[in-house]
Amino acid sequence: MTRPLIGITTDVHGDRYQVAVPYATAVRMAGGTPVLLPCEADCAADYLRRCDGVVLTGGDDPIMEQWGLPTHPEARKVDPRRQAFDLAILAAADVVHDRPVLGICLGMQLMGLHHGGALDQHLPETLPTSGLHWPGGTHDIRGALGDGVVHSHHHQALSDAGGLRVVATATDGVIEAVRDDDRPFYLGVQWHPERTEARQFGAGIFRELVCAAGG
Repeated sequence: MTRPLIGITTDVHGDRYQVAVPYATAVRMAGGTPVLLPCEADCAADYLRRCDGVVLTGGDDPIMEQWGLPTHPEARKVDPRRQAFDLAILAAADVVHDRPVLGICLGMQLMGLHHGGALDQHLPETLPTSGLHWPGGTHDIRGALGDGVVHSHHHQALSDAGGLRVVATATDGVIEAVRDDDRPFYLGVQWHPERTEARQFGAGIFRELVCAAGG
């Protein structure tokens, strides 16, 4: 049986495209064939047509001027080419509505912004319990996806999920996962499932993606 082809978005650093190895390993272990996607926004729709599913990886912080807000001084801005590419992938997924999409950390935040949500740009300024999330480690989550412990590292988080449904929160209320229930698989998680030990919130997430992609 042919293994589903799962596209994995990359970061741009200078003149290099790069991505952490655990993303590809997690896809392979889940039964998919990982393929890295260079950040070429003009190719996004073609990538999505050719891939059976896609993972929007973690990365630096969104450039908020695109949504009419100044980017926070504490933000480490994502490369504009990466942001344009991920948003192009999401726009293409709005057309190819049945294509499975998993957004991780930055990927989830861009999902939320793409669907009309809002971003808290620096949790240490607004959340007394920000230490649960930054500089990171493990913390509890709960919600429709279940209760458990995840590996997380972020100083920003969605404060409003827009048109997506919140399906997990941290114990302090921070949004940890969002979903579009009208699609076969369209899930964003704030944590890093490729580094989370609990199968339900780690390897299991990738297995769900690969199964939805036909594996």
